[in-house]
Amino acid sequence: MKTRIGILGLGGVGGYFGGLLAKAYFESDIIEIIFIARGETQKAIAKNGLKIIADTNEIIVFPSLVSNNPDEIGKLDYLICATKTYDIETSFESIINCITPNTIILPLYNGVDATERIQILFPENIVLQGCVYIVSMIESPGIIKKIGLYEKLFFGSKNAPASKLNELQSIFENANIESYLVENIEETVWEKFVFISALASATSYLNQNIGGILNHPENKAVYISLLNEITAVAFAKGLALPNDIVAQTIIKLEKTPKDATSSMHRDLLAGRNTEVVSLTEYVVKAGQKYGVATPMYKMILDKLRRDQA
Repeated sequence: MKTRIGILGLGGVGGYFGGLLAKAYFESDIIEIIFIARGETQKAIAKNGLKIIADTNEIIVFPSLVSNNPDEIGKLDYLICATKTYDIETSFESIINCITPNTIILPLYNGVDATERIQILFPENIVLQGCVYIVSMIESPGIIKKIGLYEKLFFGSKNAPASKLNELQSIFENANIESYLVENIEETVWEKFVFISALASATSYLNQNIGGILNHPENKAVYISLLNEITAVAFAKGLALPNDIVAQTIIKLEKTPKDATSSMHRDLLAGRNTEVVSLTEYVVKAGQKYGVATPMYKMILDKLRRDQA
């Protein structure tokens, strides 16, 4: 029996890492990679494959199957989810029959509440925690563009069998994915959340890319204020983040391409729905829960709500 891995959400994250898996296991006798897609994306990949454009090369990959039909997809052993956070619940509707109680689900979202939300939908399943660091986006249906060399995937679980975690890690490693199976996965996910939440909120509020944040003192001050507020919330929650998490996060940003921006900022500019609830509002509500003031986050949340009204 082949190990069957579904990729739900073929945007910058799911498309890129799913593409590496499809490349590694093309016509494999032991692993089957299924892209779960519909509409123009499904048509483009079925006809031309998924193209991944990087700084120095580009590849075209074909999964074992690209479909949104649960009868075609069948039962899944693993499901890697990378849709937008506002689509978490609805994204499972068409494939609910493909998920058995033994299906292991790995969420790769920008927020920190995905595992909890998915666990409510599938209480019998093992739902891992995970996050990625990468700058990538959809250039057009079936085409993913990746910027820069930085790409890392972290995952783990407090209750999943070690055999399953090690199996998934081996699957990633054999696909040349820089992945890390970590014990303190909640802290790791929150370290990423500190990075992406502050960046998404700052770039969207200031209408600036990363260079525009780092190279202008007044913009950088806004960003640092956000970092201080979200880390205060994390510490109040009881998370064991590094004491120098703010400095570490700034260094991470300085290593990111300066002409890049957050996916939330890109969505805002394109007039699309944004992840403001998961990336900005969540921090304000968590601050209220743990008695931590978040005035910069609150000001930005109010402005983004007005802009999207």
